[in-house]
Amino acid sequence: LNLTEQGKILAKIVAPDQNTLGFMLPYTPLHYLLLEKAQSILNVLVMTSGNLSEEPIVTENEDAHEKLGNIADAFLFHNRPIETRIDDSVVTLVKNQPYLIRRARGYAPSPIRLPFKAAPALATGTHLKNTFALSRERYAFVSHHIGDLENQETLNAYTKSINHYQSIFRIQPQLIAADLHPDYLATRYAQERAQRGKLPLLYVQHHHAHISACLADNGWKTDDPVIGLAFDGTGYGTDGAIWGGEVLVANYSGFERHFQLEYAPLPGGDVSIRKPARLALAYLQKFGLLDQVEDLAPYRFLGEVERQVLIHQVETGFNTPLTSSMGRLFDAVTSLIGLYQEINYEAQNAIRLESIADPNESSAYEFPIQGNQILLKPLFEKILTDLHANLPQSTISAKFHNAIIRLALEVSTQLRSQTGINYVAISGGVWQNKQLINNIIPALEKAGFIPLWHHQVPANDGGVALGQLLTALFQTGLIKEL
Repeated sequence: LNLTEQGKILAKIVAPDQNTLGFMLPYTPLHYLLLEKAQSILNVLVMTSGNLSEEPIVTENEDAHEKLGNIADAFLFHNRPIETRIDDSVVTLVKNQPYLIRRARGYAPSPIRLPFKAAPALATGTHLKNTFALSRERYAFVSHHIGDLENQETLNAYTKSINHYQSIFRIQPQLIAADLHPDYLATRYAQERAQRGKLPLLYVQHHHAHISACLADNGWKTDDPVIGLAFDGTGYGTDGAIWGGEVLVANYSGFERHFQLEYAPLPGGDVSIRKPARLALAYLQKFGLLDQVEDLAPYRFLGEVERQVLIHQVETGFNTPLTSSMGRLFDAVTSLIGLYQEINYEAQNAIRLESIADPNESSAYEFPIQGNQILLKPLFEKILTDLHANLPQSTISAKFHNAIIRLALEVSTQLRSQTGINYVAISGGVWQNKQLINNIIPALEKAGFIPLWHHQVPANDGGVALGQLLTALFQTGLIKEL
């Protein structure tokens, strides 16, 4: 539902930074009873997960009182225990078809039909928005949304869910698949399971898994390659850098990296993700543009000491991994134009930037390509010019979004001329952005491509386990029948 200035009855903290709201319709008798009782007390019920940040959903009454008493106005208890934690699903529409943001209640554990027979296997997923996946014959069973594997409580819930799924679907894996990142709890769980069960363990690169998931999601029946647009925030690359702006030629079995956003510094790692002002200044320092921003928000936000430390990190590379992430580029641009310099939740800046984009603006910035590198300095130069000319944030946002669409079309066109491939798979969390997904599909179709996008699992990391599963099965020859 689009928000308007008239008739707002919700607190600003409900769906902040967005220009749309989601609604949940009652789908059980209990919901109707709840709404009937609540209408005399509350005008609106706000739906959110019953948990503290980074923790699993609370399932015990006493825990609910203790952990949620300060944030809930009332509790509805039941005499039946909660056996399985499961969130409500979050769904939007793309081309009038469901487009999943979070796959949980109502969708999981409904199986995804595969276009071939597969041996039993387990894919453990990734760190953020974790799901896992199991295969049996012609089906993949992708779990409900587990969440971010940040702590022991969530890991315990994750382990319990895997055991539950294996039990109800009677699957004993012959193979384990995991993310390349050595420090993810899901990867460590995979290593322990493989060692304990004396099972083969395959590591699947994050963005390759995104594209494999998109292929499986679209019933891709062969191991023929496609062009893959894998744009997201974080994924461990084969070179140890943090990837996220990747253009691949990929099939289930393997991939080649043909284009990437040029590497940029990420000083302090996660510290800069939480404080995008650091990202904005780091990018500008790399490109020799820092002297043009002393009057702009990110420069003013950071104190002199922090700025000097950050400059030293960028110059020396100390505690500064490199990233080709499209998600981090969104963070840097949003900070630079004066939105959030510090964020409270994941993708807050990207969500805000999307919400303010002027739908009537058709011009775009440019991403020059040099070899396999998508260059970023010209983008920042043009944004700085527009900022100093006092162009509205909404115009700059629209020009940035339009630039990404044109970039995606340009690299796809170049790869088609080189390879003859006409199919383009679109995956990664950046493609949750409605401005992007709703424009790239018709742009590709107009250019004669056949775009593939997600229908049954999310484009974000909630779909990665499905891709890990299929890639591992193909790489080990455990596909029984094509």
